[in-house]
Amino acid sequence: MLNNFKLNKHKAALTFIILALLINLCCGKRKPPLPPIEKISQRVEVLGTQKGNQIILSWEISENVDQSNLNIVRTDVYRLIEPISSPLALSEEEFSSNSVLIASLPVTGNEIKSKKMTFNDTLEFAGQAVRLRYSLRFVNSSGQKAAFSNFLLIEPTAKIAQSPTNLKATAGENFIRLDWITTNDNVDGSKPADILGYNIYRLSDTDSVKLLNTSPLSEKYFLDKFFEFEKAYKYFVRTVSLGTNGEPVESKDSDSVEIIARDVFPPDAPGAITIAAAPNNLSIFFAFNSENDIAGYKIYRSEISNQPISQWTLLTADLLKTNTFQDTSVKSGKTYFYYLIAVDKAGNISKPSDIVSETAP
Repeated sequence: MLNNFKLNKHKAALTFIILALLINLCCGKRKPPLPPIEKISQRVEVLGTQKGNQIILSWEISENVDQSNLNIVRTDVYRLIEPISSPLALSEEEFSSNSVLIASLPVTGNEIKSKKMTFNDTLEFAGQAVRLRYSLRFVNSSGQKAAFSNFLLIEPTAKIAQSPTNLKATAGENFIRLDWITTNDNVDGSKPADILGYNIYRLSDTDSVKLLNTSPLSEKYFLDKFFEFEKAYKYFVRTVSLGTNGEPVESKDSDSVEIIARDVFPPDAPGAITIAAAPNNLSIFFAFNSENDIAGYKIYRSEISNQPISQWTLLTADLLKTNTFQDTSVKSGKTYFYYLIAVDKAGNISKPSDIVSETAP
């Protein structure tokens, strides 16, 4: 009996301790609820086009991204390959279930600063027509994903010619000439190449990439007549083929070629030279050169017609900027012979003009 009493007393004490602990836990201070982690809203619109055997995707990062605390760390790119006969409408759930993640691109400070991102999806053609459906979404550091972007639908064509090869550039006086070798293969290995023409692109230190021709060229050369001497240019060419829906589709870029055109071309000799005689004055007139880089003219005189050119007297210490000159250091009754040369801004000197003469009255 005594043992049972002691056992019951111990059980009562243990129960009291457990109840006290529970009361203390329930009466403790509660921490304020944590705010929900902000989910990423949709902030991207994807664009794209086919070039050769690649689909070039591009999108811009909204300015709101770097102004928020969303902490975007990457962009996931998804692709769905579907039959041409598939319905155009597709829900995000269906796309999510059937698409494949083909790239996870880190979003760094550089991308946020430039606002632009791109991705090249290289295709392997299966021999049958398909439709490609692309979409992408941002992911933050917590692994939360934004909603999908718009769906970009592209029906790629395998019959796109390969890029031109062996691009060369040579400088002339009034143009930079580009020559290249055409291809006979399409990107899927089939022949002959589907070629509508060629597009020529130029890049300089001060310009963005510029398309130089207004429509695809049928020739395998191009003359760039709008250039500046001593300025560096880079060129590349793309073949243009016919796309699935009849639209022009370009190949990938050819290998580029760089050139700095040097002005080593002398101007033409001045022409149409006439002399008007007056007492103590012979006035010389001539036509301006047609070149647009003429720096000025020099006039030489001699009293002997067959005197070596190198021994004639220079009358213009500075380059003459006008097309008239008055020689006032003449003596009445003496005959004087003249020739002119033109000098361009690069220092190139023309051949001597025809010799003209006049007798001072």
